[in-house]
Amino acid sequence: MKNLWNKKEFLKFSKTDIDQRVYSSRLLGQNPELVLHGGGNTSVKGIYKNVFGEKIDSLFIKGSGWDLISIERDGFAPVNLSHLIKLANLEKLSDTQMVIEQSIAKLKPDAPNPSVEAILHALIPYKFVDHTHANSVLSITNTSQGKKIISEIYDDEILIVPYVMPGFILAKKIAEMTRNVNWKKLKGMILMNHGVFSFGDSAKESYDRMIEIVTDAERYIKKRKAWRKYKLSKSETDLIAFSKIRRKTCEIFEKPCVALLNNSPEAVGFSNLKSSKILSKNGTLTPDHVIRTKPFAWVIENDIENSSYEFVKSYNNYFNKNKSKGIKKLDSAPRWALWEKNGTISFGDSYKSAKIVYDINEHTIRAMQTSEEIDNWKPISFKNLFEVEYWDLEQAKLNKSSSLPSFSGKIAIVTGAASGIGYACAKELISNGCCVVGLDKNPRINQVFKSDHSFVGIKCDLTNSLQVKKAVKSTISLFGGLDILISNAGVFSSTADLDEISDQKWKKDIDINLTSHHKILRECIPFLKLGYEPSVIFIGSRNVGAPGPGAGTYTVAKAGLTQMSRLAAIELSKNNIRVNTIHPDSVYDTGVWSKSTLEARAKKYKMSVKNYKSRNLLKTEVSSKDVAELVIFLSSGKSIKTTGAQIPIDGGNDRII
Repeated sequence: MKNLWNKKEFLKFSKTDIDQRVYSSRLLGQNPELVLHGGGNTSVKGIYKNVFGEKIDSLFIKGSGWDLISIERDGFAPVNLSHLIKLANLEKLSDTQMVIEQSIAKLKPDAPNPSVEAILHALIPYKFVDHTHANSVLSITNTSQGKKIISEIYDDEILIVPYVMPGFILAKKIAEMTRNVNWKKLKGMILMNHGVFSFGDSAKESYDRMIEIVTDAERYIKKRKAWRKYKLSKSETDLIAFSKIRRKTCEIFEKPCVALLNNSPEAVGFSNLKSSKILSKNGTLTPDHVIRTKPFAWVIENDIENSSYEFVKSYNNYFNKNKSKGIKKLDSAPRWALWEKNGTISFGDSYKSAKIVYDINEHTIRAMQTSEEIDNWKPISFKNLFEVEYWDLEQAKLNKSSSLPSFSGKIAIVTGAASGIGYACAKELISNGCCVVGLDKNPRINQVFKSDHSFVGIKCDLTNSLQVKKAVKSTISLFGGLDILISNAGVFSSTADLDEISDQKWKKDIDINLTSHHKILRECIPFLKLGYEPSVIFIGSRNVGAPGPGAGTYTVAKAGLTQMSRLAAIELSKNNIRVNTIHPDSVYDTGVWSKSTLEARAKKYKMSVKNYKSRNLLKTEVSSKDVAELVIFLSSGKSIKTTGAQIPIDGGNDRII
């Protein structure tokens, strides 16, 4: 493993011990072979000065909710060191009481909750302590001969600790094992089936030792030629089947979810292995992962319905076998699936949670194969996994983020998303937790929300059937399904009376403002049928009910679009797909309304631009955001019983009324 320590970079963090702790923690965090998504923890022992100037021996330890890759000074909770040592001397301490005591020992009330491993960190007589879940080490410990192999690799420089439940029990176990140990001879500890600890008098010493420990494991694996992975390319995915898998997961979850397909050569290769079914049903890489991935995968061969039933049955049996009085069962929905010959699928009630599972799963299937090459895959028992999955302290991590945005887990396509109403709709959906694919002819569409991974922009000519088909397929491939279609793209071209409109202009405007909406709807319908509370919203126009002179092609196209929407509401009702139309007017912060177009329309009505923009009954201007908020309402469960509706958002028009 490459040592990332950089003297020049370190100088920026060398001022205090905490700064040094931040630097080396980030080095660990940026390597996914060491930690993933909040895993691992680090600490430094030092002095905390209180308001009276009193110096208190303290442990500054990574707080709950912080990731090592991005941790700041405030991410380390200062805890009274002597209090933690006293806790370690107790014979018994419940999890609840441990959390209370650690909170009492915090020297800053607003600091994050200390890691559950705080007592263990306090016991190690070194200034800096690092803890990771190194893949290479776990690939060895998660085998039948794991302890023997670890002993051969490290001899006496590593303390080998049998698997024990994390927290107070683990701290007590290590306290017993190290009672007569010469710590100077140790450079680390390996916790079987769990992870690695390194320590040192400086941040660099502890970090270097971690890299050395992991490198030794990697050398052993390389020597055994256990790095080799079976790779196989998959030509094309059955997207209808993929959507059915996602739909079934939503049903078990009883809420929408995102499904991320890993069809890389490595994942497809794994899914083609004869052993993959057994491996994927047998535990996790490290106990921490069970709260994200469940203890085993959903194995999908051909029958999606029956295999999902088998998964739920297996999970319920696992719960009933290991439960104790007072424990309430969590949901039975799978978090990842082995899709035979297609790769793996990761599920989550948000893009973020699905991506966490995806990353964990990607590392797990590699480790499984490495373990099999070394000996055989043998992680901790389901009983031990159950203790962690239903451990109050682990569930607390998830409960902190249990309040999800209203569209979390939902997937939408928005056309014309680079600007105006489409942009506003995409923005509102994203802010409410939705995964959004934005389609637009503007090549910068992939840049409009580039910092948000739940948005993907695709350059697409919506009048081109092949491009539309490809864009919809990409949406399913990216997120697993489709729940919402916002069909918005359109253009208001130059003003012309009917006798002035050429065949070419007529066809062009109709193609964009009407035919393109049919193309996108047609391609989306098969997937909307498999969506969660599916909904289609067409962006019409006030011109449908109150046409204005000189807007012939636009008015005719929007009228046709409205009629198509009504027909779609009837035809798709049998699939519980709701179809509604919004008729905006006076929305001038869009690409449709250029300065010249606005001036031309005002002139047509013999008005000033200012008066033209507020010619509605309420004398108000309607913004793209106003329209987007109505779209959000119609896409949500609040309007679950509304279909075939036409809703004006125009400030009031006497001709419409």
